[in-house]
Amino acid sequence: MKIAIVILNWNGKTLLEQFLPSVISYSAEASIYVADNASTDDSIAFLKQEYPQITLIQNKENGGYAKGYNDALQHIVADVFCLLNSDVEVTKDWLVPIIKTFETQPETAIVQPKICDYNHKTHFEYAGAAGGFIDKYGYPFCRGRVFNTLEADTGQYNDEIPIFWASGACLFIRSTVFYNLKGFDASFFAHMEEIDLCWRAKNQNYNIVYNGHATVYHLGGATLKNTNPQKTFLNFRNSLFTLVKNAKGPLFALIVTRLVLDGIAAIKFLFELKVLHVVAIIRAHFSFYSYLPQLIKKRKNSKQSGTYFDRTSIIWDYFVLKKKFY
Repeated sequence: MKIAIVILNWNGKTLLEQFLPSVISYSAEASIYVADNASTDDSIAFLKQEYPQITLIQNKENGGYAKGYNDALQHIVADVFCLLNSDVEVTKDWLVPIIKTFETQPETAIVQPKICDYNHKTHFEYAGAAGGFIDKYGYPFCRGRVFNTLEADTGQYNDEIPIFWASGACLFIRSTVFYNLKGFDASFFAHMEEIDLCWRAKNQNYNIVYNGHATVYHLGGATLKNTNPQKTFLNFRNSLFTLVKNAKGPLFALIVTRLVLDGIAAIKFLFELKVLHVVAIIRAHFSFYSYLPQLIKKRKNSKQSGTYFDRTSIIWDYFVLKKKFY
């Protein structure tokens, strides 16, 4: 099985200096690529000088995570792509359990390892943790992380189970499946594009698996921190994009409910005096409306075979029932 580890870079020389050594040391089973999104720092010169053994792909523009990978993967031949953030430290033998899953489960298309916090290695990390799920209103959450509550890793998720979505921080996907799904939706730019990809895979009856026998450590927030209003904008807008494209059932009622819940989130931000985040949610909604005709067209051209929702409301459980763990 030919595996290509593809790290997307944009002005991330410092991250490459810090995290590339572990990838090189512990990834003998794979070929390593860096796809550069038209960086303006000295990332390219650094890679050419310090890591000439790594294959460098230079994208013509910064198309974000979605288009960046779409453009770069066209130049790579492999059975499995590993899309790895530039701020991820990998561990010894991390690829062995992943390879085993792909080799023994031909119906499995996408795999995610355990993702823990680089700065707090005893705990799970926000982006992916122990595998992603979707609640009945389309809100994503993870085992090991519900909203901002992060569990300690005590081995409770050292298992291998089906999940709804895999984190883009470290996502393995069969190349044939990636091409069959026509890659990421470039209109997302960044954030939640992996959930859209996984949802489309689910709608085509592909399996997605979490393998907790492989561990990586993610720094997180290297491109956009959680405090950045632009991240709020992308998350709220792209979540609505994903629902319109992929959810089956009474879509109008679902979208109206989500818009109302987004409004409540904006009020919460307002009480916290986070005015820029309130503006970000308003911007997200107007951007969503402008894209709506395109989204409906994409919906008509794709398949919605089931909701795959967890029937709970993660908002109700977390904020009302005070349930902190899934």
